[in-house]
Amino acid sequence: MRRARMMVSAGAAGLVVGHLAGCSAPENKAAVRPAAQQVAAPGPAAEPVLSAVERSALREQALEALVRGASDPMPQMRANALEALASTPTRLVPLLPSALADANPGVRAVAAALVGRLRRCELAALVEPLTTDESEFVRASAVFALGRCDPSRDLGPLAQVLNGSNSTRARAHAAYLLGELGNASAIPMLRQAAGVDVPRASPIEVRLLQLQIAEALYKLGDQSQISTLHSALLVAAPEDLEAAALAVQILGEVGSRRSVPDIVNLLAWSDENGGRMPAEVRLGAAAALAKLGRRDGWIVAQEFERSESAVLRAQAAHVFGRVGRTDDLGSLRRLLGDDDGLVRIAAAGAIAGGAD
Repeated sequence: MRRARMMVSAGAAGLVVGHLAGCSAPENKAAVRPAAQQVAAPGPAAEPVLSAVERSALREQALEALVRGASDPMPQMRANALEALASTPTRLVPLLPSALADANPGVRAVAAALVGRLRRCELAALVEPLTTDESEFVRASAVFALGRCDPSRDLGPLAQVLNGSNSTRARAHAAYLLGELGNASAIPMLRQAAGVDVPRASPIEVRLLQLQIAEALYKLGDQSQISTLHSALLVAAPEDLEAAALAVQILGEVGSRRSVPDIVNLLAWSDENGGRMPAEVRLGAAAALAKLGRRDGWIVAQEFERSESAVLRAQAAHVFGRVGRTDDLGSLRRLLGDDDGLVRIAAAGAIAGGAD
């Protein structure tokens, strides 16, 4: 959509679609730019409030857009559309057999993980061949799906990716899936993985992996990991911003209400020159707060819904969806007609209730 992660509507705490092998995402320059240099349009005019009939028609339009997106020529569009349909299994499940056989490994990985997430065990026979897929992302997702259907399934292949992959992103993907499986027997392997050296990995790559492992451990009952996640909210240098963006997303995903004051402070921070946190961090904080019961993040979404950056417009759509205000459906209807396909998918997912 997770965590991307990166699909905007899929959090980095979940499947980060743009990071999956073969799903290229637009380069996101704004993440390292000072807030003063980010381009946000002047305050937009209020969008019309939709009637009940219009809201129903808009949701159907969004679902149809997601179904079309699942067969789009662009792999990231297909993956994002599938992820956004997760809350509507009647539309999603008929699409999964072809998605499991997709030419793109990122799409296959998302499809296999969705089989597990929704426990669509009738598709297990189609997932089984993916346990020997050339992509370790796909293999990990396949083992996750089969493990959800059969708790006695050997999780060794997930452990191999977690501890042996040359890619920190693949390791993070495996860690996330282990956390989702909910099997506390994975705690020792996750703790071991947190200390394993990853050859040629940069410091930020290692830090992001450690945050993903901390999330998995927290989900499996290790409450002490919340301090690791909170520490990432302390931004002292530009290189800390990516970790902060992931941490806020994770804290929203795990429902850590004690994190609300820290996330609010991150959102409200400004320097002596009036500079704010980068847009991605602020939008991520707004989405996390929405998941934690604070619905005022729509103000941040409005700030960037007309940005020159398609990435930020898509994130704004995601925040609108998370907040869930009827008043914002007019903005989402406009974003559903955006020139950028990934923005349209993000808006459709938010309208349909499929954002993650």
